[in-house]
Amino acid sequence: MRLGLRLLFGVFAILGLAAFFVLNVFVNEIRPSVAEVMEDVMIDSANVLAELASRDLAEGNIRNGDFARALSAYNTRNPQAQVWGFKKQSVDFRVVVTDSQGMVQFDSENRFVGQDFSKWRDVLLTLRGTYGARTTSGTREEQPDGDTSIFHIAAPIVREGKVIGVLSLAKATSTVAPFVHRAERKILFGGAWLLGLSLLVGVAATLWIVAAVRRLARYADEAEAGRRTPVPALPGELGKLAHSMAAMRARLEGQSYIENTVRALTHELKSPIAAIRGAGELLREPLTDQDRLRFANNVVTQSERMHSSVERMLELSKLERRVAPEHQDRVAVATLFEQAQAHTRTQAEGSGVRVQADASAVELTGDAELLQLALDNLTHNAVDFSPRGATVRLAASVADGRVRIEVSDEGPGFADFVKERIGERFVSTPRPNGGAKGSGLGLAIALQVAELHGGSLQVDDGAGSTCVRLTVPLQPG
Repeated sequence: MRLGLRLLFGVFAILGLAAFFVLNVFVNEIRPSVAEVMEDVMIDSANVLAELASRDLAEGNIRNGDFARALSAYNTRNPQAQVWGFKKQSVDFRVVVTDSQGMVQFDSENRFVGQDFSKWRDVLLTLRGTYGARTTSGTREEQPDGDTSIFHIAAPIVREGKVIGVLSLAKATSTVAPFVHRAERKILFGGAWLLGLSLLVGVAATLWIVAAVRRLARYADEAEAGRRTPVPALPGELGKLAHSMAAMRARLEGQSYIENTVRALTHELKSPIAAIRGAGELLREPLTDQDRLRFANNVVTQSERMHSSVERMLELSKLERRVAPEHQDRVAVATLFEQAQAHTRTQAEGSGVRVQADASAVELTGDAELLQLALDNLTHNAVDFSPRGATVRLAASVADGRVRIEVSDEGPGFADFVKERIGERFVSTPRPNGGAKGSGLGLAIALQVAELHGGSLQVDDGAGSTCVRLTVPLQPG
């Protein structure tokens, strides 16, 4: 299972369980809480009514006295009250008064007069001097919404310190059912919204984490493939891991780079060092002026070869440590061509080669210094491998948002094994004039510059011509 799916499943599971238990607790607490509040209010009401009924009950006038008339008027009232959005149009208390034996003496609905309520829990406990309450079930007609529970709260009727009866106050739970149902709906609706928003936040956080992990994985893939890419800017532990991976990669690459460079440079310098040593040993012997001059020139030539290799190696090592161009400016290709002609003029004149640049109005965004370095090396190589009297051509074109800079010469081209390893250090072919083969560092530098700009380096050669093509984007990616 993918990391993203695992995280999403974990988020859904945690939020789902949390929402279930929290909402379940809230919903299950509503009804008991409403019942507790309702019971508290009824206790106060029952005791107030018990005090009002005490005189009439003591005088035997409970059915026709002031208390009975007051309750009769009470039953006809229409409060017309708005209670938290619900309209209350009737009064809901039912009052039953018993004597000290539990016999019903008064019923506000005239249904239970004369009946024995002494066994009912509310009356029984109150007559015993304790708190009495009970719950009964009403009929469907009495409770049309289906909630048939009726609370009965009793209070003692006391006259001159003596309990002379019990007043039992009843109220159906259906009267508060709309408030309960609305509260439940609000809680469930709010819980659903909260769950939905939590899930959205969870999904967003999961996608963010997965995106960061994928960026880190792509960086690892790029490192494994040997491509230089900037360290991804990631937060927290993932960012620290990315930098640790970059540091580890740099150490490993640095060790391998040093080993390969030292091995290749040692191999490259062996020939000029041997030539210089041989010329130096001969110069210690008696020689003619002509031979002495020839061997001295050989020492200078081989020294220049070593110097050129070291300089190019330093340039290449600096390029290989970069992950992107340091500067991004508008660069005119015509200016690059002019500078390349100027930088290779002495070499071209000495070799009898003409460097010709086609007129170009192409401009691109890149590091002008690095692009000039690449073009100079390609032009230098083209002049170096061209026969006397040949022409090196510089041209540029634009296609598919990319600039193609071509350096063409009339040299022998590249050997097949070199084409497969184009841009590799110290891989080159012998010069056409029989001179020592090149170091291959010029093409390696050009390839590094191209890759830093998100481009590439290709070689095309045919009968009597060779073209090296540097391709870079018009705009940085």
